[in-house]
This record gives sequence, C-alpha cells and structure tokens, in this order.
Amino acid sequence: MPAHTGPAPLRPPGRDAPPHEPDLRHHGDAEVRGADGGLTDLAVNVRTGTPPAWLKARIAASLDTLAAYPDGGAARRAVAARHGLPVERVLLTAGAAEAFVLIARAVRARRPVVVHPQFTEPEAALRDAGHEVARVLLDARDGFRLDPAAVPEDADLVVAGNPTNPTSVLHPAEELARLARPGRTLVVDEAFMDAVPGEREALAGRTDLPGLVVLRSLTKTWGLAGLRIGYVLAAPDTVAALERAQPLWPVSTPALAAAEACCTPRALAEAEAAAREIAVDRAHLLARLGEFGQIRAAAPAAGPFVLIRLPEADAVRAALRARGFAVRRGDTFPGLGPDWLRLAVRDRATTDRFAAALGEVLG
Repeated sequence: MPAHTGPAPLRPPGRDAPPHEPDLRHHGDAEVRGADGGLTDLAVNVRTGTPPAWLKARIAASLDTLAAYPDGGAARRAVAARHGLPVERVLLTAGAAEAFVLIARAVRARRPVVVHPQFTEPEAALRDAGHEVARVLLDARDGFRLDPAAVPEDADLVVAGNPTNPTSVLHPAEELARLARPGRTLVVDEAFMDAVPGEREALAGRTDLPGLVVLRSLTKTWGLAGLRIGYVLAAPDTVAALERAQPLWPVSTPALAAAEACCTPRALAEAEAAAREIAVDRAHLLARLGEFGQIRAAAPAAGPFVLIRLPEADAVRAALRARGFAVRRGDTFPGLGPDWLRLAVRDRATTDRFAAALGEVLG
C-alpha cells in the first residue's frame, strides 16, 4: 500500500495527549527509569559494555582543563576529517536532539514534513517552535519503504531517518537523494548509521545535494547518552544559521574530547567491528523471534534494534517486565499502534534468555 500523508494534529502531543495521538515525548529510557536495576534493558538502543576503557580515559583526562571555556576547534576538525569535509560544514551539538531544536528554530519552513514511523523528537521540536507539521506515513505492508513520490512537492523541509528508528529499515541513499532539491531542506537522521557495516547508504560527506543536512550521534555506538554529543553536516550557510541559534559554549569539554577520540582510525575500526558483531547478533535475535508464529518482525532490519508486531503487545510488554526484561512500546511512534514493540539487539546469551521469557509469556 503506498505511503500517505496525514493531517497535522491541532494540539501539540504531550503527556496529556489524547489516546489517538502518539506521545512524541516518550522515549525508551522511560521503560527502565525508576527500575531497581534488575531489568535487562532491551528498550534503549545504546550498545552495552560502553563506553570502552580507552574512551573513558580520554574523557577523564579532559577534566583537568575544566577551568577553561570549551574550545571545539580540534573536535570540529576531527569530525570534518572523518567525513572528508571542510570544517565550515560541521557543527558540534549537545546530542542529535539539540540539532533538531536548532533546525526547528533556525530553518525557515512553510511546509515541514516528517516521514514516519521514525524518532519523534524532530516533529516535537518543530511543533514546539510553532510549525504545523504534516506526516508521511510509511506502510508496514510495504516494509516501511520510502517512496519519494509520497512526499508533497511543496514540502520545503523534509525529515527522514536512515537507518530508521524504530523500523530498522535502511533506505537506499539514492532514494533519499531524490528528495533533495533547491529551496528544500532535507534532514537525514543518521544517528544509527555507524552501526551499519560499511555505513552503506550513508549521505554524510555528500556535498552535491542541495539543502542536505545530515545528523550524527555518538551516543549509541559509544555509550555516551549522558554526555550529550553529536554533530551536524551541512552547507556552510546552514551551519552558520544553526550556530547562531546555539547558546555560547553548547558542548562541554568532556564531550568535545569524546568527539575527537571517536573520530580516530582506531575508533572507526572498533565501530566497524561492533557493527559487524551487531549484524550477527541481530540475525540470531530474528531467528529466535521466528520461532513464535504470532510474531511478525519488520524486515530486512539494518539497525541495532528490531521492530515486531504481535497481538496484545502491551500486555506482553508488562509480562516481560515482570520477568525482568524491559522492551520499548511502539504506539508512541506515528504510524504504529499498540501491537508493536521495539527490541534492542543484545548478545546471543541475552537473546536466548529473552526468548525463554517470551516463550513463557506467549505459551
């Protein structure tokens, strides 16, 4: 079934959102917040066992310079070199979430469109900035694949994820590139791209597409959610406009040290090895899920998580929690409903324990 556009809600969703409107402010950490530590976390997509010891050491060493104001020059140059870009095309941010807020505030748009299901912060930030947002809803029966023709021609700001959270779909780079055109800002959230072996289908580093803005995060692969570090890759004038919307010294010295460290050849090789390991572990998770006839997984999956559909998913989620496993509800993503769950990819031993608990719940 082809993708379709949906009307913009009349009120911003929030904690008191009506049942028919997804809560855009709900995130995976809510599934484990307040737990006593006994839960196995399959709700948050941060790689386990991170940050590695060498990265902790680099961050700790930066603490001796906290008396000075942060200087992002070295980290900015490191990110630029990592993607083969001039520094004028790089902006460091306090996580990708800050980048969405900057875009919502600094990019002029009359007709912003968000491609869903995907990470909900871009739409939330746009609505908070006063924009009326239209949605393009991708269809599960089509594998949540992107059809560029479904995006309205008059959309002057388009936001898409790749690989997409929560569907784990990796859209072909050329399909996304078809959305770029003069007069339109095309925002591609590549927060999970470094979890894809070879970063195939990445647009980071491309300078030939008008209006392209690529967002990256160091949170997921390196376990830095508490440090808040990410970056924007875009044309110099766009970077300058976003930078004007930032407060002074928006990225802390420890976060800058982490950004520089994560762009070294050693770090890139480690990330690639982790991506390949994730692919193996994801295949094992999908195989175990395939043992349950009532479960349908969105496929092919390319991220460090999978999206599944099953009857009474909310009750299953509660029963899994009672057995020590936290999983991410899917109904807070536009385009999904109460019968969807997102599962983070973990090591095979953890997956086997989870499959045993799932068997008890479904059996």
